[in-house]
Amino acid sequence: MTIKMNAAHYKNTLIFLLSSVGLIVLPHCLNIPPALFGFFNLLLAWRFVCIWQPRYLPTTRVLFFLTVFALALLLSQHRHLLGRDAGTNLFILALGLKLLEIKAERDIYLVTYLAFIVAASLFLYQQSLFMAAYILAVCCVLFATLVAINSLQIQTRAALKTATVIVFQAIPIAVVIFILFPRIEAPRWMLFEEKNKAKIGLTDSMEPGSISDLGTSEELVFRVKFTGAMPPPKLRYWRGPVLSYTDGKRWTPANSQRFKAQLDKPSYEGTAYSYTLLMEAQDKNWVFALDFPVKFSEPLVQNGYYQLINSENTHKRAEYQITSYSQYNTGRVTQIEYQDSTQLPQEPSDKLKQLVTQLHGFDGKPDDFIRQLLTHFRQEDFHYTLTPPLMEDNPIESFLFTTRRGFCSHYAAAFVYLMRVAHIPARVVTGYQGGEFNPVGNFLEIRQANAHAWAEVWLENQGWVRVDPTAAIAPERIEQQLNLDQLELGGDIRFDASNAKQLNWLKQTRQLWENADYQWQRWVVNYDSNNQSDFLSQFGIHDFKTMMQWLMTLVGLMTVILSGFLLYQKKKATDPVLRLYQQFCQKLQPAGLIITNREGAVDFAQRATTALPEHAAMIEEITAAFIQLRYGRVTTREDFVKFAKLVAGFKVTDSRLGWR
Repeated sequence: MTIKMNAAHYKNTLIFLLSSVGLIVLPHCLNIPPALFGFFNLLLAWRFVCIWQPRYLPTTRVLFFLTVFALALLLSQHRHLLGRDAGTNLFILALGLKLLEIKAERDIYLVTYLAFIVAASLFLYQQSLFMAAYILAVCCVLFATLVAINSLQIQTRAALKTATVIVFQAIPIAVVIFILFPRIEAPRWMLFEEKNKAKIGLTDSMEPGSISDLGTSEELVFRVKFTGAMPPPKLRYWRGPVLSYTDGKRWTPANSQRFKAQLDKPSYEGTAYSYTLLMEAQDKNWVFALDFPVKFSEPLVQNGYYQLINSENTHKRAEYQITSYSQYNTGRVTQIEYQDSTQLPQEPSDKLKQLVTQLHGFDGKPDDFIRQLLTHFRQEDFHYTLTPPLMEDNPIESFLFTTRRGFCSHYAAAFVYLMRVAHIPARVVTGYQGGEFNPVGNFLEIRQANAHAWAEVWLENQGWVRVDPTAAIAPERIEQQLNLDQLELGGDIRFDASNAKQLNWLKQTRQLWENADYQWQRWVVNYDSNNQSDFLSQFGIHDFKTMMQWLMTLVGLMTVILSGFLLYQKKKATDPVLRLYQQFCQKLQPAGLIITNREGAVDFAQRATTALPEHAAMIEEITAAFIQLRYGRVTTREDFVKFAKLVAGFKVTDSRLGWR
């Protein structure tokens, strides 16, 4: 039963509620258009002002105008009212408009329930551990609002404490339901049409400087946890798009379906690396597997360039089981592959031919030419830098003969181009190289700063062989991690010898948090029907019937335990105010005045004053002080001391009856 609020309590409740709503909508500033977010904050500020100036509350006509304006603003931003973004914005605007309509307790309840929906909508954009903790906190605040509404005397701190206890009491049952309740995948037609805002850095083309733009980005791309041996840094090449066509400046992939059916089955040997790859949401259907992927889980498929492709929904975080070999042989090259991998936009210049001739590219073996070219990069005045000079015209020649400063894309493009001049099939491979090891969670983190480009050359009896020209000019790029903290624009590139560097406390803290987030993403966010089946099978739960039996049993058991905990009243130390009042009641017992279980303090005081009119003033004063201390909103230490003196000084005497 709802308690009628007085003016002061109503005002405090509104302040509490509006603050909660502001905290809930705040993270949406990254998700909704600035115009809509600004309009909502205008409505929120308006309602705050009206707490102290109710005369500024809008009339029905003004509310109608604001509603029409809000819908027009929404349609101007989204053109429709369906979908994730438009639907979320509609709820936020409705919440803001409803704030201006609060006139009774019913409206406060409605705003609170609408705020819960807006809080849940945050999960449509972010599923991080931080966001989950934030939403849990604001939900506790919303519950505190409901507690405050239904208890006139309760203070803000007490309301928050009560709400937090309620929420945490519900968590164990929520965990059981989360683990055991069947995971139902939404059909395709129910998926939101908006694309996830997370975008992968690499594209399906490469130009001079395109990868160096990612060289300082700490944005996470994917994480890898190995089940056994971990490959050394020099073998951590994560294969992405393969680029075989060039116009002299831009490199793009060709259609591998033209020759995929003609490819030989690759052979492989050596160590098998098995791992779980957790891919962040992206706008491409690529999965960057360790070179060379052999076994992989659905829905992954492999194209003719041995790149893994996700054939299903790519706009969400996903986890894959993959096995790769570092030693492999792809077999013969098809005629189409040969044509694609020796294509040049025009006849090579005399300078390029002269360089190839100088390095014995025309008259020597391909292996010898590769070694000669790598030695040329290493011994000549070439530099590895994130800020190479612009090379708009003839970038290959400008890099090789003029600037000699570049990033991995410059070296890979120049290397492949010179191979083709020598009529050796070669192509550019883009992806990521390396990764930072997290010793807390025992997994690798690959970020945009690990973006890399290397070359593949086809050699007789070896197939496609990886050659990384960057390793010739900057071997530390392959063996060590790029030090982003000490990187200066235009300055030298520095690397971390992480195995020799002692971690400082800040980096250790970050690794602890990243490990917690990684476990959260794996076991909570990615807990789909397949993961649920694999997890429950470890406990002998293989079918729907057994799952439901376990679910009902555990929920029932936890309900009984929780109910017993709530019903069991552990003997606590008596409230000092109540203890003093009980002493007062004991002093009235000789007069035959005994308080009953169904009798309140006021009713008992009325009966006592009727029986003892000469003590009526004292009885009423003690009762009023008790009610104020026990149920009043604001009490002080002085009030308690005064009450204690009143009880101590109260004495009942009646010489006619012979008792005192």
